[in-house]
Amino acid sequence: MKAAAFTAKVREQLSFEVVFLLIFLATVALRFYSLDLKLFHHDEAVHAWFAYKLLTDGTYLYDPMYHGPFLYYATAGVFSILGDSDLTGRLLPALFGCLVVLLVYPIYWLGYLDKKQTLVAALFLALSPNMVYFSRFLRNDIFIVFFTMLLLVALLYYFERGQTRYALLAGTAIGLGMSAKENMPIVILIFGVYLIYLIWTGKVRFPAHWIRDFVLGVFVAVAIATVFYSSFGAHPEMALDWWLRAIEHWTAMHEMQRLGGPPYFYLLLFILYEVPILILAIVGVLQFVDVAGMISRWRERRGWRGMERPGETGITDPDEEEIPESMPPPPEVAPPGLRGRFREIISGVGEIRPIDRQKEFARFAIFWMLLSLAAYAYIGEKVPWLILHQLLPMIFVAVYQMTTKKAIIAVVASILLVAMTFHVAFTPADINEPIVQVQNSEDLRWLFAKIDAADRVAVATDSYWPLPWYYRGDRSSKLAYYSQKVSEETIYNGDFDLVITHDADTYPALEGYVKETCRLNYWFSYDENKDRLLAYYFFRDGNVGSRILEVFSKVPAGTTT
Repeated sequence: MKAAAFTAKVREQLSFEVVFLLIFLATVALRFYSLDLKLFHHDEAVHAWFAYKLLTDGTYLYDPMYHGPFLYYATAGVFSILGDSDLTGRLLPALFGCLVVLLVYPIYWLGYLDKKQTLVAALFLALSPNMVYFSRFLRNDIFIVFFTMLLLVALLYYFERGQTRYALLAGTAIGLGMSAKENMPIVILIFGVYLIYLIWTGKVRFPAHWIRDFVLGVFVAVAIATVFYSSFGAHPEMALDWWLRAIEHWTAMHEMQRLGGPPYFYLLLFILYEVPILILAIVGVLQFVDVAGMISRWRERRGWRGMERPGETGITDPDEEEIPESMPPPPEVAPPGLRGRFREIISGVGEIRPIDRQKEFARFAIFWMLLSLAAYAYIGEKVPWLILHQLLPMIFVAVYQMTTKKAIIAVVASILLVAMTFHVAFTPADINEPIVQVQNSEDLRWLFAKIDAADRVAVATDSYWPLPWYYRGDRSSKLAYYSQKVSEETIYNGDFDLVITHDADTYPALEGYVKETCRLNYWFSYDENKDRLLAYYFFRDGNVGSRILEVFSKVPAGTTT
């Protein structure tokens, strides 16, 4: 009796809203705790540097190599308020990563997810290693994930309520997404195709004023993109051809496959980091197509073979209703035809077919997931952060038909997500993981201490990032960037306390200097681990690929080396 009362009290205290709030608080903790634990990745340092230059010099010009302007203006805004640092540079990605989880709630509120589905989807978004890692990472992709969710919510509400404000919200999400990164059109295309299917099949209907709303939404999207890509009017010429430059650049990158990989590249990442979500998504697809029912019906059909069917022996099927001969056949209603259906659609009239909202949302999520997987398998540029755009719909597929038993399995399996999240996001050392791409090494902290103690530093290599970010402003004056190995005479005449080179193009020795080495950056190396892949999967150890700097420190006068 006492146990039953205790269970009832726990259930009362842990209401749906309380559990959702606890998941959100965990989301906040995982994204904001020790946000500057790791040094900036190569790309993060470049992005932060451009934002800093925008703030201090007021200069920015769109370059598709570095993606859209939203990140730079938004980050520069944070720098102007809170100062420029690794911590403040990652604040916006962490914030947007939290807001993604919150946006699951409006989808539940409209009835497209039930309570169990909502809580498990929020839990997966909160704990996913990739979602956490790239929410603590100054890149554009977590912004695209947020704008994708915002667009989804806006469209759902617009077709539910028909209010213009949701069309404006959708236009805002598209405009900001287009200003953030060039892969937003993939999302728009997938959503657009499915929306056409819903309208054509009569599952949703345009409101009477949809043309006005559409024009307003497009105007908002174009206006936002124009403002950002023209650098707020500083470069009006970019407003006309930024999209053409983006297409030309990324088409060239796709053909070049600068960072190429096999079509199954992202499947390997799912197996490495998101196994519970991947397995449950496969189960969700099988449940949706009703594989168990198909097998059962197939077995029933096999059972009829060799047997007389009802009616063949004069026995009437009790479920079969006899129709009197005098009863006329029901009148046939002719379909409206292609032209008539088109008129119904654009005029916002016609019957809406009743739908099972959760099943229709699952159908959409499967369509979204499969097309995303196909698109990024095809695209020649293979980088770990692009997994986010495939993971987001996969999470919604994974929560389909979330029974209590399935929910318990999902929660228990989340322990694996938590373990991997802490490994990739909170290990204060170099880790042998593909998720890092080319991460700047923690060994650089030793180099930073050497630079801080020096008065003049020669950087005689083109492998110098992230030094411009960490030595910006007044601190930059002590560094002389040559971007290549220079003559020894130049070094001696410059009277440098410290000389930094790359080990592939360096000096055998410098008179009066002592040489040490330092790892600049590192990455997962398939060649170093290909003979022990199973062991690597469980232990995540082994050698990494790396770029090594050679550091020559000047010996103080009167000392011997």
